[in-house]
Amino acid sequence: MSTNYSAPDTDVLPTDVPYYPMPRAAGCPFDPPPTLRALQDRAPLSRVRLWDGSTPWLVTRYEDVRALLADPRISSDSTCPHFPHQSPAMKERRQLTRTFISMDDPEHARLRRMVTATFSIKRVEALRPTVQKIVDGLIDTMLAGPRPVDLVQEFALPVPSLVICELLGVPYADHDFFQANSKILIRRTTTVEQSRVATRELMDYLDRLIGVKLAPPADDLLSTLAERVRTGELPRSEAAGTGMLLLIAGHETTANMIALGTLALLQNPGQLARLRESDDPRTVASAVEELLRYLSIVHSGRRRVALEDIEAGGVTIHAGEGVVLANDVANRDSAAFPAPDRLDIDRNPRHHVAFGFGVHQCLGQPLARVELQVVYSTLYRRIPTLRLAADLDRIPFKNDGNVYGVYELPVTW
Repeated sequence: MSTNYSAPDTDVLPTDVPYYPMPRAAGCPFDPPPTLRALQDRAPLSRVRLWDGSTPWLVTRYEDVRALLADPRISSDSTCPHFPHQSPAMKERRQLTRTFISMDDPEHARLRRMVTATFSIKRVEALRPTVQKIVDGLIDTMLAGPRPVDLVQEFALPVPSLVICELLGVPYADHDFFQANSKILIRRTTTVEQSRVATRELMDYLDRLIGVKLAPPADDLLSTLAERVRTGELPRSEAAGTGMLLLIAGHETTANMIALGTLALLQNPGQLARLRESDDPRTVASAVEELLRYLSIVHSGRRRVALEDIEAGGVTIHAGEGVVLANDVANRDSAAFPAPDRLDIDRNPRHHVAFGFGVHQCLGQPLARVELQVVYSTLYRRIPTLRLAADLDRIPFKNDGNVYGVYELPVTW
């Protein structure tokens, strides 16, 4: 493949190139920004301006997003010149620790295979009773305590944190530590120094755990990584980096989907009632897919670099140019999803790109699906009168994050 990178010719770009990411419309917390929707209609591939002044291509239509995510000429290698990093802090983090999600095949595939078995559908389905027990226990605690409660702290964060700790072999007693540092790393407003400190603290923590797992090993994913270190297949620093990636991704994304999905359902009581009253696993599974499509919590786009010239959407992306694939607005493309702005748990949206597409699609999606299916089939049935304990305009949304959600969700019943 060609690696003859050249900087985009910004001198010929118009001066009104919009800044990305874009603000949402007031009072529309679940919808993509209106500027993003307008670009999808009139200029599905267009330039946007990032924090560092670079002007990568923004891809907004479903068909183009899916095609480019599957195209081997589009690179995930974050060391490529002109890679469109989300923020200065994210660029710093990727320089401090590289993981397989920021690599291309064959290295990406080799490293990903080391952890794939843990997230297989068969292995994850075997965890369903464990997830159910965790969910029921947390609901029992909420029902026995005072009201209102913050659903984020009391339920949405603990569910996936307990599960990923079980899988990885990370002590849940340390959840305050890793959750606090994770929050720092996924905010766009985090400074380079804050990112550096949080990354090093988490890397040191995972490195110590890898050291513990070297002898004797246990039946968990960190022990699997430690075995790769022992055999010389994986440097210890890369094992710690992979552990950090899985720990952060394993609780942050699902926690935000639990809370934001609950809020979206509370704002759509007909859909909530349909889900609450159904005992059909297919309805629950469909609701999970529809909420993933409708909310698309990774709302800063999938970031890539073109390795060769590529024709897409009527334009040419030249080798070396950055590409941002906006999966959130792609999941609201009417060409792929009729009436895309309507939450409809009875539609079949399994072809959404909330988990990405192609070889880099989310490794943990089987686990996320099981967790969300258990949560959405249990929480509203066990607390049928669940409701917001604050007005919607008082809910603090994560508009400063690379992962979208809410910081708090006060509820009562």
